[in-house]
Amino acid sequence: MAHSHDHTGHSHGEENLSDRQLILAVAINVLLTLAQIVGGILSGSLALIADALHNFSDAASLGLAWFARRIGRRPADKLMTFGYAQGEVVAALINLTTLLIIGFYLIVEAINRFAAPQPVEGWTVIWVAGIALVIDLVTAFIVYRGAHDSINMKAAFLHNVSDALASIGVIVAGVLIILYDLVVADLIITLIIAAYVIWQGATLLPRTVRLLMGAVPDEVEFDQMVENLRALGGVQDIHHVHVWNLGEHHRALEAHLTLVDYSQTAFEGVKRRARAMLEKDFGIAHATFEPCLATDCDDALIPAHPAPNNGKDTAGD
Repeated sequence: MAHSHDHTGHSHGEENLSDRQLILAVAINVLLTLAQIVGGILSGSLALIADALHNFSDAASLGLAWFARRIGRRPADKLMTFGYAQGEVVAALINLTTLLIIGFYLIVEAINRFAAPQPVEGWTVIWVAGIALVIDLVTAFIVYRGAHDSINMKAAFLHNVSDALASIGVIVAGVLIILYDLVVADLIITLIIAAYVIWQGATLLPRTVRLLMGAVPDEVEFDQMVENLRALGGVQDIHHVHVWNLGEHHRALEAHLTLVDYSQTAFEGVKRRARAMLEKDFGIAHATFEPCLATDCDDALIPAHPAPNNGKDTAGD
């Protein structure tokens, strides 16, 4: 008997971070980007322009995070039967990819500037970067409240934190230029910003890709889960096990069970015990089981890809 599911994509951090706050953060970051670009051109500072580009990516990442949250709230329909929660993971992937692109672009620009150094106006750099630092910290504080349980918001938060650190670096470069006429400090800070941006993107990217690829959730110990299912009363063996994430916070499982007693009553009892165990021990609330005879099941525990529910019996909410 099939049960319906509502796989909506509410983020665990939404109660702490409103859409209005996100839109405000986007607006102030766009204004800051314009100010930094003007300041960078007037002062001749590559580090300030680098900070502006990074800050523009902040604004874009926050806007994308807001859009993904709105999409993620949509209920499941006949087009997206598992809901739209995966949209937030896609947004995180886009944000992290832009982080990496910006990081490599800044490295190339800094190397070019090393070959042909240009004069830099230190005071302009310090003033603009100081304003940027304040705005970056305010924005990071706003986004932080929604970043605990959402990889989408965490990616946006990382953009802001790295930009705040970049602003500090730009201020340091400005001070060194004023005190010691050390123009090369501007380029060194640019390289440090770029390296940090690349490190941030590369750190979170693997988890994001695994979520999109339907990998076994990080917190689920696959072998232990299979053993727990196999140890249930009435289960002779288990085959064709699929477990993956629905969005970031919901998990699904599908498996074929070889039963000791091949009857509807016995199967109902096994399903009830299996679902209770999976939800309690592994946080899997959506479970689909299919009974099979020993002669019908092979030994494949993990097929090529997780299969969607095709109308077979599914656990209810």
